[in-house]
Amino acid sequence: MNNPILQFGTSRFLQAHVDFFVAEAARRDPARSLGKITVVQTTSSADSRARIDALRATGRYPVRIRGRRRDETVDVTVECDAITEALHANEDWPLLIERMKRDVQVIVSNTADAGYALFDEDTADLLDGKRTPRGFAAKLAVLLHARFQAGAQAITLFPCELISRNGDTLRDLVREIARGWNADSAFLDYLTNHCVWVNSLVDRIVSEPIHPVGAIAEPYALWAIERQAGMTLPCEHEDIVVTDDLAHYERLKLLLLNLGHTMLAQIWRARERTNDAAADMTVLDAMRDPAFRDPLEATWRDEVLPVFAALGQREVAADYLASVRDRFENPFLVHRLADIARNHDEKKVRRFQPVIDLARELKLDIEQRRLRDALESA
Repeated sequence: MNNPILQFGTSRFLQAHVDFFVAEAARRDPARSLGKITVVQTTSSADSRARIDALRATGRYPVRIRGRRRDETVDVTVECDAITEALHANEDWPLLIERMKRDVQVIVSNTADAGYALFDEDTADLLDGKRTPRGFAAKLAVLLHARFQAGAQAITLFPCELISRNGDTLRDLVREIARGWNADSAFLDYLTNHCVWVNSLVDRIVSEPIHPVGAIAEPYALWAIERQAGMTLPCEHEDIVVTDDLAHYERLKLLLLNLGHTMLAQIWRARERTNDAAADMTVLDAMRDPAFRDPLEATWRDEVLPVFAALGQREVAADYLASVRDRFENPFLVHRLADIARNHDEKKVRRFQPVIDLARELKLDIEQRRLRDALESA
């Protein structure tokens, strides 16, 4: 098996995002895809195991794209065939090390927040390859050490976890582990100056799984990748953007889409206290209700878009906001405001305060009363 892409994580998100892009690119023109994917299960999840077993049995899975795009309803199913090998880290660790020594050119991951945890049981004796590390970063340290010792070419890593500067963060974690294991300076130099750790932003709502493997996703998709010298892309696709300004894409998503979700949750929480909002209300319901839609639109128009205009990004922000409206009005997506409202106080600060701070830095004469009131409310 000579698969150049190694993927950690079996999530429906990766199935409908990175794996979907690779499958589509290869179907359109094999030269646009680096090659096939080996996927690795890293948890003990029964659902993940079922996906691994299904991929081993068929090598194919459906992605159903459902939603709105430019005032049109989209409902299509695409068969994806980019994954041709499925491994379990605990059971196939020696094979995975061998794959890493010679075949892999790109690593992709989406292991959620827990993937970046460090564990005391992951100790230096793991470098002999006989025991599977518990943590994802420790797994990478062992695999990259095996590759380094084998003299294989440098590798590109694309962590897709929703963590700011995810490539830099993962690199620093792996280096911390290697230093704790008293790895030699040549390996530390290999990690820092030869491996390419790419910061990126992923964006697609993947609303439901298709069992045992497959996913239902919205039409909108973005993988914004920060340009780095020497990096190898898994494929070329219209929804992959290589940029010198990743912060621009992060700002659009945080201050328009994420802020919009949290503002709807803010209104819902206030109205729910007076029994004026249904407990199972969705984003689509809210977009069809003027009591929610009007203050949301006013917030975007009066308190957020002027900030983008001052940054010289009025048209870009307006175009992105049009796509956000399409996504919020997706007739197939059951996105409950109660779910969005989890950890609401922390989300308010992360999503509202940066707009206020930017307005102050840019010396804008705007009140931003809705955002300020939301931050001050209990």
